[in-house]
Amino acid sequence: MPLSDDQPHTRTRLPVAEQTATVTGRQARPLRTLLTVLGIVTLLVVAVAVANRDKPPAARGDGTTTSGDRATGAAASPDRTAASGQQPVTTTVNGIGTGYPHTDQGAQSAAANYAVALGSADMFRTDGRRTVLTTIADPTVLPALQARLDQAFTPETNARYGLDAQGKAPKGQTFVNRVVPVGTRTTNGADTATRVDVWCTGLYGLTGEGSVVPVTQDWYTLTVTMRWTGSDWKLTDYSRAAGPAPLPGDQQAATAKEIADAVQQFGGFRYAR
Repeated sequence: MPLSDDQPHTRTRLPVAEQTATVTGRQARPLRTLLTVLGIVTLLVVAVAVANRDKPPAARGDGTTTSGDRATGAAASPDRTAASGQQPVTTTVNGIGTGYPHTDQGAQSAAANYAVALGSADMFRTDGRRTVLTTIADPTVLPALQARLDQAFTPETNARYGLDAQGKAPKGQTFVNRVVPVGTRTTNGADTATRVDVWCTGLYGLTGEGSVVPVTQDWYTLTVTMRWTGSDWKLTDYSRAAGPAPLPGDQQAATAKEIADAVQQFGGFRYAR
């Protein structure tokens, strides 16, 4: 019969040793279960690590390899622009990197550096333009490229940038024309010829008192076609398309002097892929 609230209760106190034994006996089974679960999880982690270590790497388009969970295709495309730690080129001619390896990475490095050269202020001067083209162009197409660019960089073109017919800035002003590659991708790779897209941002304009062409920013994609000449990748053709351009940031524009000082104080770079 259940005990009522007004009935006295009898409590029995066990000795301390017996209390400890009772508690330990109750906890033994959950503890064994926990240890069993932890052991199973540990074995699974070790098995996965061993499987990934032994999994053969997937081949990449540039002749290198990558781990199995980063196979070639759309998911691996951004890695082609990531730093690899490999020196892309060690020699220069007329300040432009030359001697690229006969690989996809070498082609992308060449395209990025050629984009910088084609977007330099030297292109607005006849002598500078021809020096750039002689350095980066395939000799078989050099005359045609020179004629094409001579038609593009006319005295009228220079005037739109505030330059004289020889491509020089007015006295006391600095002409800014600098390109920064943001990324590259191979769109048509082959052993002897390749086409690489270079996503670029650039600065162009005049700095200094009285400038009528303030320095502004531009975004475009330069498609560079190159041929392997036996010792280097050389330019055979190029085209340009606008964008993709991001939204302008909420940032105060620098003064003309600040831009001029920055251009003179910060040197440019050669680029890897």
